[in-house]
Amino acid sequence: MSSSQVTSRRFWMPDRTSILADELLMEQIDRGSRVIDLGCGDGRLLARLRDDHDCFVQGVELNLSQVYRGVARGVPVIRADLDEGIPDIPTGAFDFAVLSETLQQTRHPRKLLVEMMRVAKRALVVVPNFGYWQVRLTVLLRGRTPITNALPYEWYETPNLHFMSMHDFRALAAQLNLAIILERPIIGGRPVDRAWLANLRSDSVLYVLERS
Repeated sequence: MSSSQVTSRRFWMPDRTSILADELLMEQIDRGSRVIDLGCGDGRLLARLRDDHDCFVQGVELNLSQVYRGVARGVPVIRADLDEGIPDIPTGAFDFAVLSETLQQTRHPRKLLVEMMRVAKRALVVVPNFGYWQVRLTVLLRGRTPITNALPYEWYETPNLHFMSMHDFRALAAQLNLAIILERPIIGGRPVDRAWLANLRSDSVLYVLERS
């Protein structure tokens, strides 16, 4: 089963992390914007953006059953594998590209970020933080693969292929000449602006990116 299919199941029965991510993403997207959601699952976020923000929306999803659910919501969804890129999406076609809890599940996250910035003016990315203190403590004291709210899987069934800290993500953004317009750590189930020791305290993070 592909990583996109595993991710899609989580959207069908959203957990608290996914619901909070949706709320944070909604706050960053202007009314009337053109929005593409990569790995959109059943189209829940896109339907809200369409209904509440009057946005023009487009989804991309691999899991066929989730594509059908998105279409049932009235959301246009293209079936595609993000690991193969999104070459059929025109350059500059969208104001915002969304990638929520999915980047670490793709084979080529660097290439996908480049593609996001090709098709949209801004990229909104939600990722788990491997620098989180519970992750470090579990590895240090127990020598075991960590399980947290943002990384809720056993090692033998996780869809995650890559693990990154906030420092890692910042370094990649700089390498790609992407400006981090907003970095919002999620600590204790809520977003915190200008948090102290954020890389240690946050289990996941929202990034808003633009081309430098």
